[in-house]
Amino acid sequence: MSSRFQAASLVASPSYPNAVAWSDENLVAVASGNIVTILNPAKPFGPRGLVTINASKPFPIGLIERQDLLSDCLLPVCLSRDTRPCVRSISWSPVGLGPNSGCLLAVCTTEGQVKIYRMPFCEFSAEWVEVVDISEMLHAYLQNINFGEPGIISSENCEEPQLQDNRDQECADDLPISMLRNKHKRRRQDALSVASNEPNNLKEKRTYQIVPLSVSKTKPLEEATKDCSVPSITAQQYASRSAMLASLIVAWSPILQMNSSSWCSVLAVGAKCGRISFWRIHGPQSYSLSKNGDSITATLIGFLQAHDTWITAINWALFDSDVSNPQFLLGTGSSDGSVKIWQASGEEMMKSSKVNYASFFLLKEVMEVDSITVSILSLIVPVQSPQKMPLAIGKGSGKFEVWICDIPTRKFEKVGFYDAHDHIVMGLAWAFDGRSLYSCSQDNSIRSWCLHGNCLYEVPIPSNTPGVKCSTDVPNAFDSCFGLAVSPGNLVIAVVRRFDSDLLNPMYQERTQKAAVEFLWIGGQQLDIFADVCPDFEVDAFPGFPEEELIWWERNMLWSLRHSEYLDNPLVLWDIVGALLAFKQSIPKFVEHVLHKWLTSYFRSQFDTPTTFLLEASKSLSKLSSRQLHHLNIISRHVVLKELNADKNGGQEQELEGLSCAEEEQLKLWMELLSNSERELQERLVSLTFSAILSLLSNSKMDSSKVGCWSPIGSAQMEQWVSRNYKYVKDYLKFLVAEVGKYDKRRLKDICGCELEERCSYCSAIVPFESTEFAFCLGVKGSNRVGQSHKLVRCAVTMRCCPTTPLWFCVCCQRWASKLTPRDLFTMPGYLSDLQSFLRPSSVGSSLPYCPFCGILLQRLQPDFLLSPTPV
Repeated sequence: MSSRFQAASLVASPSYPNAVAWSDENLVAVASGNIVTILNPAKPFGPRGLVTINASKPFPIGLIERQDLLSDCLLPVCLSRDTRPCVRSISWSPVGLGPNSGCLLAVCTTEGQVKIYRMPFCEFSAEWVEVVDISEMLHAYLQNINFGEPGIISSENCEEPQLQDNRDQECADDLPISMLRNKHKRRRQDALSVASNEPNNLKEKRTYQIVPLSVSKTKPLEEATKDCSVPSITAQQYASRSAMLASLIVAWSPILQMNSSSWCSVLAVGAKCGRISFWRIHGPQSYSLSKNGDSITATLIGFLQAHDTWITAINWALFDSDVSNPQFLLGTGSSDGSVKIWQASGEEMMKSSKVNYASFFLLKEVMEVDSITVSILSLIVPVQSPQKMPLAIGKGSGKFEVWICDIPTRKFEKVGFYDAHDHIVMGLAWAFDGRSLYSCSQDNSIRSWCLHGNCLYEVPIPSNTPGVKCSTDVPNAFDSCFGLAVSPGNLVIAVVRRFDSDLLNPMYQERTQKAAVEFLWIGGQQLDIFADVCPDFEVDAFPGFPEEELIWWERNMLWSLRHSEYLDNPLVLWDIVGALLAFKQSIPKFVEHVLHKWLTSYFRSQFDTPTTFLLEASKSLSKLSSRQLHHLNIISRHVVLKELNADKNGGQEQELEGLSCAEEEQLKLWMELLSNSERELQERLVSLTFSAILSLLSNSKMDSSKVGCWSPIGSAQMEQWVSRNYKYVKDYLKFLVAEVGKYDKRRLKDICGCELEERCSYCSAIVPFESTEFAFCLGVKGSNRVGQSHKLVRCAVTMRCCPTTPLWFCVCCQRWASKLTPRDLFTMPGYLSDLQSFLRPSSVGSSLPYCPFCGILLQRLQPDFLLSPTPV
């Protein structure tokens, strides 16, 4: 078993499967009790974000006769009342849905409430901000259609989930059952009156569905109906409506994108009635760092009657990324043990303007109804082999199944049925493009599996931790696991565990530490038991680490770097940088070997010495894609030059004390490589700007002034930058500058939308262009003839001085930006000599809040005491 390299304690205990989720912007959310704790894995002991769940008000779904309270259909409602709801399910959206381009967090509670939250980037608060109430919208829709005149639920069907749990003796510790045990200890109320509400759990209903009232205050049914205008319904209708509103599970789809300006994600919400509702959330037209940015809206686009009983698991996958009509797979699991795979058209979900039931069709019923609840699903469409989709299904008995779907032929092959755990499977996660599977259970076990062909083999989790483990006060006294999640780079897993209170110190630990999230290195994971593990390096040169794990560390880190080159994946290199820094502490020569092999794959050349290689690499940067240059900048700045604190210009020469001549020379070459790489990206950005200006000058119909578009601003400053770097820039950029210079300055002012001459925001003095990072105004001379000069920050995108409004900030290179970067910069395969043909008319105005020099997500700089993501 691998030892953790860091851990963070939690103040509440988790209760349901899949209690941890890792976002694409590198934040970890943990559902524990009535709190969702959001952590930065780079700072596990640092500031945290919170989503606090409070009891909600009831929804008016109807009133029933007093004698109907004892009907069989309402018995689960009466037994499952809870005055303090807790979190049942969480899910992160893809990057870009938030007003600041971050991720949204969907939270489902045991009351059946579903809400969407965003990061408080402009509120300066730890509590996340609610932006959409899905349950309120669902209730309004169902009430508007009179709940669709649902079929009457018989008492037998109402009791089925409860009976199912009684039959499943193998998973007696299943969550809904364990949650019911505490509810039976409540004192008897004087009387009960049914108030209309939102969802009820047929295993676990809520406080707002059955409200305690004193006998003296209870009104007759007719009078109550008159007072609150709530219709009188039967007990069976009440149970049916409650099941419709009772949400159990949430899951976001991958991005649906028809073009550069129209994209969205769909939130699937599973309910107790076996139906899934789908909510489309569009990306904002423009990103903002202020409160008055674009509001987030959700649109109900359809329902799917997936199962006859509770929806307990949902998972999405994109298997055909054709821009014209992307195809999606949806896996659903139920409390009756059945599992189904559905196929959906992205075009229909994107363009649907009314609620429908036809967007999905059944691809395969993988598992039929049995007596064991499905606790979790995990499916993935590998990038290397998108025709084969691995599917893992966790059960309440502790077993899980693995299937492989051949998507073109729609054939499903069962790999195996594995009796892996003694209790309910709480977590399943694929890693390394579907070659590795991790499972955890309520029995406190974590196991690792390797998928080779159509066979699954158990392999040990790496037991060695690179570098020095962080000291922590978190005790190692756990009794159960409640989920696991894989980092964006696939080199770390986060595991949520509950403490065994009997093993904790009752005074110092038991009161404040209920659970913990552990972080484990999996970079040394064996992915193929039949692979040739002969190293291509001298093992004796790297003592202190097992040979086989070191080989897999090299392979997996190189795979992770290649995997992050896909433009569909947000650039998050936190785990890769962390692993390289950890090895740099103990085996620095191994880091040099990995970096040399990585750069060799970029330039596909072999050189005798690293020094020769770095010299030649600096001359070939124009052949690399923008994403590869971003990789190079991040690795150079945060791994190789970490101790030197290289400045934002790529690292000017500093004193290199205590280093040999060879080491000093190599570090200087890395600093030069970083400087040249950033100059290459700067040249591409300037070329894009002048190309866009020429396109706008030659085509009067093109408009880049609409909301959310990128406008080519800063031509005067960029022209000065070109003149300062004239001997370095390429001939094509010189040609573009000359062509733009032929036009009248007033025409350029109309195109760029700003004055060509800059003035200070504080004193209106002229600001000369001297640096791309900072500027100093000439100042206003006072009576003593001494001028006061102000230091101003320049925008990393436009080179113009930033206004005094909130700015975008890059946590990697410490640059600032007031305008967003053109999308085309991030998709360039290399330096192009004909950018005007590369610029698509639909993308001239498209911009993204990513750093032009690092490629990571920009954000509003937060105080040290508030949470913020750290992609590197």
